[in-house]
Amino acid sequence: MTSMGWARSLGWALAAWCMGVALALQQAVLWPWQAYAGGLCAVMAGAVVLRRKLGHERAGWAVHHAAWALVWAAAAFGVTGLHAWTRVSTIDPILEGQDLDVVGVVQAMPQRQDLGWRFRFRIEQAWQVDGSGATGASHALVVDAQVPSQVYLGWYGQEGLHDSGWNLSPLPEPVKAGERWRFRVRLKAPHGHLNPRGFDYELWLWEQGIRATGYVRTRAKDPAPRRLASTWAHPIEGWRQAVRDRLLTHLSPPGSDAEAAKRAGVVAALVTGDQAAIDRSDWDVFRATGVSHLMSISGLHVTMFAWIASGLVAGCWRKSALWGFSGPLRWPAVHVGAVVGLALAAFYALFSGWGVPAQRTLLMLLVVAGLNSLARQWSGALIWWTAGAVVLTFDPWALLQPGFWLSFVAVGVLMASGPDQKGPPQSPAPQGLSPGTKSEHPGVTHRLSAKKLPIWGFFVLQRLVALCREQATVTLALAPLTLLFFGQVSVVGLLANLLAIPWVTLVVTPLAMLGVVWTEAWVLAAWALLPMAQVLAWLASWPLASVAVAQPPWGLALLALLGAAGLVLKLPWSWKLLCLPLLWPVMGWSPQRPAHGVFDLLAADVGQGNAVLVRTATHSLLYDAGPRYSAESDAGHRVLVPLLAQMGEQLDALVLSHRDSDHTGGAAAVLAMQAQAKLWTSLEDEHPLHALRPDWTPCQAGQSWVWDGVHFEVLHPLAASRVAKGPSVSKIRPNAVSCVLRIQGAGGSALLAGDIEAAQELDLVRQGLKPVDWLLVPHHGSKTSSSTAFLQALQPQWAMVQAGYRNRFGHPAPEVMVRYKDLQIQWVDSPRCGAARWRSDRPEQLVCERVQSRRYWHHLPP
Repeated sequence: MTSMGWARSLGWALAAWCMGVALALQQAVLWPWQAYAGGLCAVMAGAVVLRRKLGHERAGWAVHHAAWALVWAAAAFGVTGLHAWTRVSTIDPILEGQDLDVVGVVQAMPQRQDLGWRFRFRIEQAWQVDGSGATGASHALVVDAQVPSQVYLGWYGQEGLHDSGWNLSPLPEPVKAGERWRFRVRLKAPHGHLNPRGFDYELWLWEQGIRATGYVRTRAKDPAPRRLASTWAHPIEGWRQAVRDRLLTHLSPPGSDAEAAKRAGVVAALVTGDQAAIDRSDWDVFRATGVSHLMSISGLHVTMFAWIASGLVAGCWRKSALWGFSGPLRWPAVHVGAVVGLALAAFYALFSGWGVPAQRTLLMLLVVAGLNSLARQWSGALIWWTAGAVVLTFDPWALLQPGFWLSFVAVGVLMASGPDQKGPPQSPAPQGLSPGTKSEHPGVTHRLSAKKLPIWGFFVLQRLVALCREQATVTLALAPLTLLFFGQVSVVGLLANLLAIPWVTLVVTPLAMLGVVWTEAWVLAAWALLPMAQVLAWLASWPLASVAVAQPPWGLALLALLGAAGLVLKLPWSWKLLCLPLLWPVMGWSPQRPAHGVFDLLAADVGQGNAVLVRTATHSLLYDAGPRYSAESDAGHRVLVPLLAQMGEQLDALVLSHRDSDHTGGAAAVLAMQAQAKLWTSLEDEHPLHALRPDWTPCQAGQSWVWDGVHFEVLHPLAASRVAKGPSVSKIRPNAVSCVLRIQGAGGSALLAGDIEAAQELDLVRQGLKPVDWLLVPHHGSKTSSSTAFLQALQPQWAMVQAGYRNRFGHPAPEVMVRYKDLQIQWVDSPRCGAARWRSDRPEQLVCERVQSRRYWHHLPP
């Protein structure tokens, strides 16, 4: 047995390594790679000197561990910095938005959208098109120097959004993994929406190694996309796609009902990891009941697969000795089972798409299996720290992902709260039934012994009791982290998981995987989902099935995590009682609101569209609801609903300035999640959104109200100019009836101008427009708006443009930007600012999320 005396101080070194990784992730800008390399050399030299110095001098325990912790943390900082430098290449800014011809291979199974495909593409050759049309001249580009090799492309059956809706074109032909294609594309740097505590799309792209995004050009004058060949570059991805397509065709053939398609999507997600196949309504139920982790290929599925495979192989290996095979005498069954289980788990992770969570889990299993096979004296805590440090070495950005925290904290809590495992393991059933032995549940054992329950029955019941205990432990321990990351906790999650985990793990998933070789098993898996779906829907319909609260700060969440861990760990009851007060700050926390008479604004980063949250001391109003990105995605679901939830906001009103889809795209989602919100619009009477609020209020000049000492006034449109029913709808542009809202509070004022144009601006000036401190730039900075007379009348300190990065409308127009600059108005746009926050009592200050939360993977437009 290997001596493990040196391992006592290894835990401190591993903790310091993780701290060094965390520190490196706080960098706003990467240092030159030479600085990281030189720092590592200095650290290694310092480690040699430190070892000699501490070896000859008797240093105190604290000094010794502090010195080595500093060495390990510095080494982790340098390694993480060098790792980041391997991913810094991106597209040359000059080439953004330019027509490029590219040849490359589809790397992964494409994601089917309602209007096309999205897929990863590895560029092998690229040319810049100098002329126009299919015969334009071109010159070659250097891959990984001028254009990155890893890109994420969309191929859609529509040209984009008009002001009044979608302009559809035929759907593109199917794309398959491993195929070589020639496309004409337009690319741009990785750029996403950046909102407070929102999903960091740029971090996700960085972690995936994707350094540009774009779309396939399919105009009449562009060369048609051309499939060049089928390659063997990605055979597993190709097989995975074939399995998914065969599964969906088998379970939901043309003409089948919507419920069959929804069940097929869940089965496809369990088999191939295609989460996009799951319907949005099903995701809502899974989140409300806390079982969403079961419905996609995650660490749980990979671990389960490895555990089952390892157990079966180890058992067969032991039995082979009875058949005269000498292998078990040379290689222990536990080691053979671990190796084969890891190999099969690796194949399962590859088949499920080789996602980053699956990679992390496989790496963790490799570390655990390796340590257990090399030295059995490694403690559970040391294995836990080692696995975490190794995972963060290969994927340091995992530290910023909820999945990493939830997985490792859950495993750590279960290890710390589980029964002590001292000495060789024994069979649980005889131990519980034999006299003179202690059981984890003595009361249960005594009653079962009196009834003479069979050994197998005791084992099954003992596992059920253990499952209940473990699930309750995990649910309570992870509740603070769930609040921190998602802003809600499923109250029925414990019951739902107790039912769903064994059913999905032992019934649905094995049947779904069996369907790869026997297609009728997919039908059985779909039918097995039916009773579970009904139970989950019933649980989700319970009052307070999930509780949504404002997302707490990191400090309060970690404090609550300590309290929850103390409640589930094996501590004296007096200590557990002391842990209870640590939970209250999280449950009662809410974001600070403005004082009486003061209001603040949050201009959300929604891309090409408007969405501004206005808050007073006790009231909230949302002005516009952002754009609709595609037929299945909008700013409501992707940005506004999560943003309002994490802030704990209950809207009093939603104001829709006019009917254009870049202002109303997310309205339905917001109204569905904010049932108490009133609706104010200048839309035509028969607009479908009015059906969601039959008591809607038309937006008309002259309306005013006061909330908490803050005055709100509608300046436009006039009652006579509102769009009405009949032929007049086509005669009045939607922009002309935009609802213009002026807000006056203590110390400052703001004007939300919608998409009004020069004519409406002149009307407001004639009516006596008062100056303001903050202006939402009309029509996203279009050249038809922001007239000089309008700006001179307003004299704002700040002008905020909500527009998409490299949007196809060219907003904001260069001549408009010059106009604001000439009038010395401070100009801010969402691509460079992200979400913008402003307060009326501090009118000279404006906080940009992209500046305040700047990290080196965030794109900063030139």
